[in-house]
Amino acid sequence: MSPPSPYPPIADYAVIGDGRTAALVSRQGSIDWLCLPRFDADPVFSRILDAALGGYWAILPHDIQGVQRAYRERTNVLETHFTTATGRLRVTDFFPALTETQKRYYPLPQTLLVRRARCETGRVAFDVTVRLRPGFGRRTPELRRFANHWYQYGWGHSAAVLYASVPLEQRGSLLRATVVLQAGEAADFALAYADEAPIELPLPQLFDTLERLTIEYWSRWISHCTYSGPYREAVERSALVLKLLTYAPSGAIVAAPTTSLPEWPGGPRNWDYRYCWLRDAAFTVRALLGLGCHEEAEAFVDWILYATRLTQPELQVVYTIYGDPRIPERELVDLDGYRSSRPVRIGNGASSQFQLDVYGEVIDAFARYRAFGRPLDADEYRFLRGLADVIVCRWREPDDGIWEVRSGRAHHVHSKVMVLVGLRHLERLARLDRVRLPLDRYRQTAAELERWLVTYGVDPARNAFVAVPGGEPDASLLWLALQDVFLSPAHPWVQGTVDAVLRELTAGDLVYRYHRPDGLAGPEGAFVICSCWLVEALARIGRLDEAHERFERLLQRANDVGLFAEEIDPRTGEHLGNFPQAFSHIGLVSAALALAEAAEPRRTSALGAG
Repeated sequence: MSPPSPYPPIADYAVIGDGRTAALVSRQGSIDWLCLPRFDADPVFSRILDAALGGYWAILPHDIQGVQRAYRERTNVLETHFTTATGRLRVTDFFPALTETQKRYYPLPQTLLVRRARCETGRVAFDVTVRLRPGFGRRTPELRRFANHWYQYGWGHSAAVLYASVPLEQRGSLLRATVVLQAGEAADFALAYADEAPIELPLPQLFDTLERLTIEYWSRWISHCTYSGPYREAVERSALVLKLLTYAPSGAIVAAPTTSLPEWPGGPRNWDYRYCWLRDAAFTVRALLGLGCHEEAEAFVDWILYATRLTQPELQVVYTIYGDPRIPERELVDLDGYRSSRPVRIGNGASSQFQLDVYGEVIDAFARYRAFGRPLDADEYRFLRGLADVIVCRWREPDDGIWEVRSGRAHHVHSKVMVLVGLRHLERLARLDRVRLPLDRYRQTAAELERWLVTYGVDPARNAFVAVPGGEPDASLLWLALQDVFLSPAHPWVQGTVDAVLRELTAGDLVYRYHRPDGLAGPEGAFVICSCWLVEALARIGRLDEAHERFERLLQRANDVGLFAEEIDPRTGEHLGNFPQAFSHIGLVSAALALAEAAEPRRTSALGAG
């Protein structure tokens, strides 16, 4: 095989994590991205954004003939099998996952990453290199060896300890060695981190136990997934991805664990996705509930209430995992970027945008959760009433829209649809729970929204809704088929909108967001979640065979371990954008749920479209 590229394809990566952070592991055995101790902290390995400057941790066998990898069945434990000219090596990568009870018996550092290499057949030589570079590669930590197998890093108030069962050569702050293993022999490595010293040492005598307990933890967790419909393997992998992207202390789900992976190589569409978007609320809650993950759905709903406490009744588009609304965006101009895709950004300027649709989507999330039997208390209704008041007062304003374009505000049809959906849901909730709300005011606003939508939102020539008055189709309008509180999926305008998207925005099984200027130069790929929405819309309007065909083709575009980025280039199949993308996997789950529901039309389900 050829030498590893300094910038492997995005789809060459797999993800492992511990509910607080995540690492990307390439097919060539290199960890090229890891933020410590949280998703949104600075990385210590960031070679994916600058091959020369960023840190990495590589386990690279000599004379590789082939690579096969997979997660251990129904877990987030990654196994990579390298076939070389002289033997076969298995590398197992994981963050330990233990129950709270188990942690009392097996104390762990704040963060622990374990890598285990075992020669399965023959004789294998491999190079191990650890280049830990905090601060996007800008800082060189102090490094010293102690005892026989431990190496301590220090920078600022942070500390890390690397364990290696084989001796490593130190060159400044770089550690490396060439290791030779015979069949049955193994080498273990582990990286422990703490915000402040002292730090719990990674104890090698516990590695077998930690691996076993981690496999049991993930297997037990996914066994609670109640989904039994079609495409179960892909749905369960998506569930495991969403669990990895959930920040355990707060319940927030980050959009992705990475920043600035480009929507087109060399282009400027490079955004920081290590935060939580309220827009994802309805999609996320529905997906989690449909999977039977009620605990995670409840945690996410509770996080919404907590995160918005400082801005209520106004909502921001995006919050940090701790609910901080301040996420200033800045550019790291000295970094090369993935395949020279500049600028590299940290923070996200969308936090200051006005996106009207978010208000409707948050109400939708609470309505869906209420449909599963969770009562809403007085504080939650007070919160929802505040959102409705903002809708009533501001729905006539232009907004920045679901796609966070940087070309200025406009009257986005999707935004008006979603706040109409929110008001209708709130009316239903008030009747269900006999809550006193100013329903006459909501009904009047809903009627005005309907008149606006049918007057300005429809293109008679296409018989379809369009992105903005007088504009063109937009994939977000597929949501018209995914609800039943405005128009039914059988309505000619809804079906016409689906046909317009099929006709004007598709490339095979993939769907572009739109084809209008958005204030940024250069192209972008097709959006995975839009492709999932089309599958779901086709299922809702009764074109089930077509929906299954498109979904099966889409699933084949996952990488070798079942992961999706944000976008895909229809011409090459290359994955683009931040990775793995929660929105893509949420869309996959929702599409599978829709296909399962459409196959059982007589079943009464709280997962229905509205």
